[in-house]
Amino acid sequence: MSSLIGNSIEFYEFLIYGSFSSLYFNKLFFPSFDPMTGTLLSLSTFAVAFVGRPLGAVVFGHFGDRIGRKATLVTTLVLMGGATVLIGLLPTYGTIGVAAPVLLTVLRFVQGFSVGGESSGGFLMALESAQPNRRGLLTGIVGTGNAWGLLLANGVLLLVTLLPDRQVLAWGWRLPFLLSAVLVAVALQVRLRIAETPEFQQSKAEGAVRTRPALEVLSRYGLITLCASLSTIPLFLVFYLGSVFSLKYGATVHVSHDVMLELLVVSCVFLIVAMPFFGWLGDRHSRKAVFVGGIVVMTVAPFAWFPLLDTGSFPLMALGFVLLFTGFAANYGAQAAFLPQLFPTVVRYSGMSISYNVGGLLGGAVSPIVATSLLSSYHSWKPIAVYMAAAGVIGLVASAFLREYSERTVARPAVETPATAASPEIATAGI
Repeated sequence: MSSLIGNSIEFYEFLIYGSFSSLYFNKLFFPSFDPMTGTLLSLSTFAVAFVGRPLGAVVFGHFGDRIGRKATLVTTLVLMGGATVLIGLLPTYGTIGVAAPVLLTVLRFVQGFSVGGESSGGFLMALESAQPNRRGLLTGIVGTGNAWGLLLANGVLLLVTLLPDRQVLAWGWRLPFLLSAVLVAVALQVRLRIAETPEFQQSKAEGAVRTRPALEVLSRYGLITLCASLSTIPLFLVFYLGSVFSLKYGATVHVSHDVMLELLVVSCVFLIVAMPFFGWLGDRHSRKAVFVGGIVVMTVAPFAWFPLLDTGSFPLMALGFVLLFTGFAANYGAQAAFLPQLFPTVVRYSGMSISYNVGGLLGGAVSPIVATSLLSSYHSWKPIAVYMAAAGVIGLVASAFLREYSERTVARPAVETPATAASPEIATAGI
């Protein structure tokens, strides 16, 4: 529950920002530019958080492997929530001029920096506390946090957009960000009560904790980290284009924001059911097979998603979203148990955080900007679909080099001793 709440808040804060940067921040923070340029600049602040994510992954991954998962996750939760609330309190361009977008960019970076540690740590809390044959199911449930976050973000956005545009621009846009204070307070109460994971406690008791875990990940497991990062590009690209860019695309095909938000609600309900199912499927069969199968679907689904959106028919558009997010659900439902087990326990936080958030930088940071630019240049969805398919091909090639670190780490809660972790034979077992 602690991990699920933290994951939900993380995605709520990320997605509420993405939605407002796509719809309103060009007028609030970049009003001196023409609408398209202002939108692109606004979306660029959305991308800034993804630059902060890998840096946060290195820093918080280090502390997660050094001092423990729990203390690190409490820190990231407070930092992430604080930055979001401050965004809701920011003066706009009309009040303080160019300082407004500068401060917005700084706070967005802090958001991303903290999420770099939060995003992976929550999964590890669940994975390292679970029975080996239930790891996929339980981390799949934690993974539904992105759907709960998206559901909450779109529900709040839907309520805000019921206001006249003048009131939204005057004060209504602040409410979703200020709501984060309540969400973080609830999550903090839950998180402070949980215990450290058994696997980390065991590694600490055995003296196996590393001094520089992030450095060890990059030096000893560099190829695994690179391939894991590339393999996650499709999931980030599909999720953020499906949840953020879709609002912009809907406007170009004369589908109202309200209808697009309703379609995303349908998608959320589907994801909440589908991700635990695919996590469970990975427990029963092969996590890698489910992971790769999701990438295959994400590679081809855009060529059906866009034409179905163009129909303007709610049932057909909903079918398009379900097709697109089926691949995402399979891939994301399996990755939370698959990616951590590419690395030994003593560097697992660093390994997963770095690979996952570098993938986020490559797949999520610029995808709304690239898609918006392609749409503006070509006035067609086809170049965007090709862009999404190319990311899928990269993910498939990278996935071919990945397998879980060792059957021993799957079969029981094992901790590698310094001697075994240093063994070249074992160190290459994850390639």
